[in-house]
Formats: sequence, structure tokens, C-alpha cells
Amino acid sequence: MLAERGIQVAAGIGIVAMLARALGPEGFAHFQYAQAVVLIAASVALICGGEVVVPRLVATPSPREQHRLLAHVFSLRIGGAILGYLLMCGFLLLRQPAPDTWAAALLLGIAILLREPFGVVVAWLQAHTNNRPNTLFSLISLCAKGGLVAVLFAAGVHSVPSFASAFAIEAIILAGLLAAYYFARVERCQVRYDIRFTRELMTNGALFWVSFMLMMGARRIDQLVLQPAVPLAEFGAYAACMQILDNYTVVATILAAGVAPVYVYGKPVFATARANIVRIAIGMTAIGLCGALLIAAGAPWIVQLLYGHAFASSAALLQIAALSSTLIFADVGLTVLPVYLRRPDWIAIKWGAVLAVTLAFDLAVVPKYGAWGAVGGYTLGNAVAVAFGICLWWRSRNTLSLAPA
Repeated sequence: MLAERGIQVAAGIGIVAMLARALGPEGFAHFQYAQAVVLIAASVALICGGEVVVPRLVATPSPREQHRLLAHVFSLRIGGAILGYLLMCGFLLLRQPAPDTWAAALLLGIAILLREPFGVVVAWLQAHTNNRPNTLFSLISLCAKGGLVAVLFAAGVHSVPSFASAFAIEAIILAGLLAAYYFARVERCQVRYDIRFTRELMTNGALFWVSFMLMMGARRIDQLVLQPAVPLAEFGAYAACMQILDNYTVVATILAAGVAPVYVYGKPVFATARANIVRIAIGMTAIGLCGALLIAAGAPWIVQLLYGHAFASSAALLQIAALSSTLIFADVGLTVLPVYLRRPDWIAIKWGAVLAVTLAFDLAVVPKYGAWGAVGGYTLGNAVAVAFGICLWWRSRNTLSLAPA
């Protein structure tokens, strides 16, 4: 799984580099804006996530009952996916973006309809501690996308929708492989739809669902505000900078996933877990800062290597934003606390605050300062997240409970 994550990050950097060089700053701006809209809309399909489904599957040994559970979760997710796709279309109708953005969004949006609904198979595999098939399927679909992008790049294609189609094909292949694997290994049986069971699943996953939507909104609202306020070339430069940092900050999630189970979730005494959380947060912040300093120092070379001379203005943005990204490492480390205590409401409140502050700041500053204003909003939003995490950690000092059962 760690190897797959590393390959995903490396391939993502290579694919984005080919996109930027093939499409140029303006075409890349259309693509990235469409992707930002799609990512926010895709969060609507995250209803009843793995946090709800996997424990229920583990507690339900009967294959027939597991199939019933997955069928109801699929119905919820496909409903959320359709709603997300329609909301995306409604937003684009209101904003009336360029035809290239429209076409790219409609193609990239295919992932909204497929990724989370068919992700129920991923939850089923996780419940059976069998992650290898999903890892292999992800790599196969990634290779297909990377291969298509490379072919288009080598052929000198400069069409935004053509490259967006490669991303759509990745989602189609992954969904097909997951569905084929599942139905080849389970006994097919008719499932009677139960509205009460569906409502129960939706209620149990509501806080996580809201948290994911607020998080995606907070992470992408800067691009939605920036795009209509600046020339396409400036937006493309900012989007290129953020794309590099998105791939870099994935390291924070990998680190937290690696150390938290042993040093936090496995500790029955809360005081020990709490002390380890602050150590993890400090250690991750130090690692994030070291990486950020390297990125800032090599920003001109990194931009030139990945994107070419047309994106030279991204280098200065990357230098400042890279240092700000250190805050994400601190935030991810501190977020282990509400996860340990199973308090999704804390996470939802945090992301709601981050979204509100970032949106207010960007609306006030971006029209005047452009991409630099967006970098300021990015920094302020991350700082709010860290401050919220520190406050939660400090207020939890009087908690005497053991780890949740």
C-alpha cells in the first residue's frame, strides 16, 4: 500500500508536468479550474464512508448480510454522486466558464459517478484485510491514465478535453475491475430495499460526510475565487504551484497513517496517547519544514523541470506557499486526537471554520492582490486549522477516559 501511494504521487507529478507542457498556462488553467470544481462536487458522494461501513462489515460475518449492507451503501453513494454531478453542472451554468472548462468538467465528473459508489468494494476488501486487489487495480488504472496522457503528449495534442478523457477512463477501468472482482466472489442474491436501514446508515455517516465536504471546500475554494479575478496565465501559475504542494503534503497523511496506530490508537491510556500526539505533531512539523525549505530553495529549478519556462512565475509563489505547507503537517498530526476520541464533530467544526475564514479572506483580498492573495488565504486557512488543533489538544488535558472501545 505504501509503494502504491508512492507510485501514485510520482506518477501524478509526471502526469501534471505533461499536462502543463502540452496545454500551456491558459489550457492548464482551464483544466485545473474544472478539476477544482469536480473535486468539491465529488465530496457529496462521500456519504457513508469507510469509517461507517468497514466496522459494520467486520461485525457482520454473514456474506448475505454483508451484501445487503453494501447494496444499501451503494444506493446512498450513487444518489450522492448524481446529486454532486448535478450541482457541478448547476454551478458551471451559473458561472458560464469557457467551453474547454465545461468539456473538461463533464469528463472529469465521470469520476464522481463511479469512484465512491464502486468504492464500497474497497470497504469490503478492507474489512477482509485484503488490500492487495485494490492496490493492483489502482495501479492498473493509473497506468492506463498515464499511458494515455503520455501518448497524447507525444502526439502533440493540445486539447483540454482530450486529456480530461484520460482521467475519465481511469475511473471507468477502476470501477469495472472492482465490480468484476466483487461479483466473481460473492453469491448473488436479491436485496429488498429498506428505507429505515438506509436512513440509519446516512445518519451514522452524516458527520463524516459533512467533514469531508467542508474539507474539500476549504482546500479548493481559493481556486474558485481566484479564477474569475485574474488572467488565465496567472491562475495557471497558481494552480501549478498548488499541484506541487498537493503531491508533497500527501506525505503528511502517509506519516500519520504509519505512526498513529502504534503510538496513539494502540494506547489504552489517554494520557499516554495525548502525550504521543503532541510528539507526533512536532516531529511531523519538523519533517514538513525540512521538505518545505528544500522545495523553496529549489523552486525555480523544480518549476523549470516540471512545467517549463512558460510557468516561471510559479516559482516565487511556490517559495512562499511551500513554507506555509508546513502547517498542514502540523494539522494532520494534531487531527489524530479527534480521530482517537472518535469525535467527527470536532473535525467538522474545524473545517467549517477553515472554510469560512479562507473564503472571507479570499473574497476580500484576491480581487486586489490576485495569486498572492490566494497564497495568503492558503496560509491563513492552514494556520486556523493548526490553532484549532492546538486548542483541542490543550482542552483535552483534563480528559481521563480510556481509549474508546
